[in-house]
Amino acid sequence: MIEFKSKTIWITGASSGIGKALAIKFANLGANLVLSSRKEEELKKVAKLCNTKTYILTLDLEKPSEFSTAVSKVLEEFKTIDLLINNGGISQRSKACETELEVDRRLMEINYFGTAGLTKAVLPIMQKQQSGHIVTISSLSGKFGFFLRSAYAASKFAQVGFFESLRLEERENNINVSMVFPGFIKTNISQNALSGDGSAHGMLDNNQKGGITAEKCAQDIINGIVRKKHEIYSGGKELWMVKIKRFLPKLFYRLLKNQSGT
Repeated sequence: MIEFKSKTIWITGASSGIGKALAIKFANLGANLVLSSRKEEELKKVAKLCNTKTYILTLDLEKPSEFSTAVSKVLEEFKTIDLLINNGGISQRSKACETELEVDRRLMEINYFGTAGLTKAVLPIMQKQQSGHIVTISSLSGKFGFFLRSAYAASKFAQVGFFESLRLEERENNINVSMVFPGFIKTNISQNALSGDGSAHGMLDNNQKGGITAEKCAQDIINGIVRKKHEIYSGGKELWMVKIKRFLPKLFYRLLKNQSGT
């Protein structure tokens, strides 16, 4: 997979989980890395695990006014942006009726507006290059709603609409767009999720405990990028729910209502 050698790959949410795993794997493939999240110290730890040229760029997806400056810094460091991986985001664990509207707004601000905003800041660079690949880490919650995830699912559904449209529009500029739909992955996403009042959920879901590793997910994503797949799936048997919903919708809802949100 020599196509990643010396390419500039920008990963948000790179301080842990899938983002961290992707950074290490891309480093082993010889890519130049831009690692972003709000947690500078954690990014430094990830950078030490990457045997390649790495640029640490702290970034808050709730501050879109900083995106243009961030893009300029990346270009100053590496001259090009070949692959943007929108991995940063936050989840939720609370019933819709118990979730304050500000929590819904915050998830939309980070997961949708933050992701779309950074993409729009990078897009002119890729258009000028007449090349590039934009990858966004969605979720199975971007395919169907689930218990305790009303705001999270809404933000991920919004991502899908935006990036499916973007894919059609940017074909003429030789820019590829891939959406990733992970199932249950062993990360700290549920611990960092917001409760209905906006506080941290602070607990690891059983679904996450039994999920595949972030490293396995990262490899699935890289394989999908190489193949320029529009949709990339990674996970276990829960991925069958996508096909069951499509072809057997009555069975899908019968199965889903017997699940739980944890």
